[in-house]
Amino acid sequence: MAERSFEVVKPGLATTVQDLGRPGYYHLGLPLSGAMDRFALIAANRLVGNPDGAAGLEAVFLGPELRFSADALVAITGAELPPKLDGVEQPLWTAFKVAAGQVLSFAFLKGGARAYIAINGGVDVPEVLGSRSTYALGALGGFEGRALKAGDVVPLGAPTTAGGEGKTLPPDGRRPAQESGVEIRVLPGLYWHRITEEAQAGFFEDTWKVAPEADRIGYRFRGGKKLDFVPRQQPFGAGSDPSNIVDSCYPYGSIQVPGGTEPIVLHRDAVSGGGYFMIGTVISADMDLIGQLQPHQPVRFQSVTLEDALTARAVETARLARLGELI
Repeated sequence: MAERSFEVVKPGLATTVQDLGRPGYYHLGLPLSGAMDRFALIAANRLVGNPDGAAGLEAVFLGPELRFSADALVAITGAELPPKLDGVEQPLWTAFKVAAGQVLSFAFLKGGARAYIAINGGVDVPEVLGSRSTYALGALGGFEGRALKAGDVVPLGAPTTAGGEGKTLPPDGRRPAQESGVEIRVLPGLYWHRITEEAQAGFFEDTWKVAPEADRIGYRFRGGKKLDFVPRQQPFGAGSDPSNIVDSCYPYGSIQVPGGTEPIVLHRDAVSGGGYFMIGTVISADMDLIGQLQPHQPVRFQSVTLEDALTARAVETARLARLGELI
């Protein structure tokens, strides 16, 4: 085992190395990738004294089991996935020490979807295009371009001294997991005019549920009424389905509705273009929230203006700034 590392005893369901992503390559077809819940990763890193963009682990629904080769400081944030150290439960959103030889594992998920594991010094896999984030669809970045497997030995960076055992983010600074009453704010536009006025109203009136197929590429929703299209002559090259268009760029967070039946919010690992129309875009302030939704969870979409979206972004920026005061 490397001088400072951890061994993956059990990988969990889909545990990957993630940082804040690799911006600047979307126009070449490479998505941003990175943590689905950026706030949670940043908070975890600050608790252990890492830079905000240090690489950690993103665990989905089921946590991994990790054996450490050296002493470390660890913090778990995001989903309510209680950590255990040699079987003894540890607090969430709080830095705790792990001694060499100890095993970090997790109890059953109590809320949310994705937990973030930050370790002082960060996960020290090679950078690819300026990021250590895993883009599994392209076998790029992370640990060998894939999710972790049992037997992997993952290197850690040199330990930092900025963090401290017992550092915690108070509950009023956290984003709690939402079980009901979830609203996702959407800026209509792009191809909004391609659906009828009745369909436009129904999209925001209906209750949708997260589909089991939701993942890092896109969150699919079902259960609402089918969206009817305004009749038109399909342009050359657009395909036969009314949801098809001549290929277009996909903004991050944009909402496709193939066939008018199941909206898909494009997330961190989504491709950057294709031939489906988009009815609008989820505002940036709500993208972290989507990453914590569980399958079958009911949600409503809420129409907002550009001014609303900018105000929400300012609120989210203030939440991040407040971390410096709370930690």
